[in-house]
Amino acid sequence: MIESSKPAVVLVSGGMDSAVVLAIAREAGFAPYALSVRYGQRHTSELDAAARVASALGAVAHKTVHVDLRSIGGSALTDDIAVPTDADGHVIGQGIPSTYVPARNTIMLSVALGWAEVLGSTDLFCGVNAVDYSGYPDCRPEFIAGFEALANLATKAGVEGSRFRVHAPLMRMSKADIAREGLRLGVDFAQTVSCYQADAEGRACGQCDACRLRAQGFADAGLPDPTRYVPGAGIG
Repeated sequence: MIESSKPAVVLVSGGMDSAVVLAIAREAGFAPYALSVRYGQRHTSELDAAARVASALGAVAHKTVHVDLRSIGGSALTDDIAVPTDADGHVIGQGIPSTYVPARNTIMLSVALGWAEVLGSTDLFCGVNAVDYSGYPDCRPEFIAGFEALANLATKAGVEGSRFRVHAPLMRMSKADIAREGLRLGVDFAQTVSCYQADAEGRACGQCDACRLRAQGFADAGLPDPTRYVPGAGIG
């Protein structure tokens, strides 16, 4: 049934948010094509998680594209810059943290847009969120609206009359809301990896923004945290 549905390209990082977005796209009747990007991030265990999630949630296909953002650096995720943690006094939401990767979401959505054109799809899904997030400028509604406008100006399909839409279903949801929605949709959060500096086994540090937001989300939702942490992480 799903293969006769309308195709959509879903950005899947391997984290909890994108897993829920993939499940949302599928429930909405789309045939989801999962897209992950190996951009030079600190670890690739999140990409292993993306493959697990895509398979478990019924993606029609899963593609991983390589983009070398490490060659330009400028982020704690792609350069020799320490990841901010609660141990160094970093406060989530105060300023744009060093884990912001310059132009990352713009690049990822651009790759997704290209694949969508090839597939004959006009729907892109991403897991950006403007409620419980680290302050990234490319996670705001204004960015999504701007990219959607670009998609309709810069593509053959758009010029010929197709209308692209960028879906960001988690934009106004708290992490607790996302956790509850994932539970409703049958997402196995134990398969996901959110940590900025997870080890080779996908175990989380428990101290970075991603870990703290994730743990708080499960706590606020009254759900058990299925995250695997490194020994001594202090969470879980």
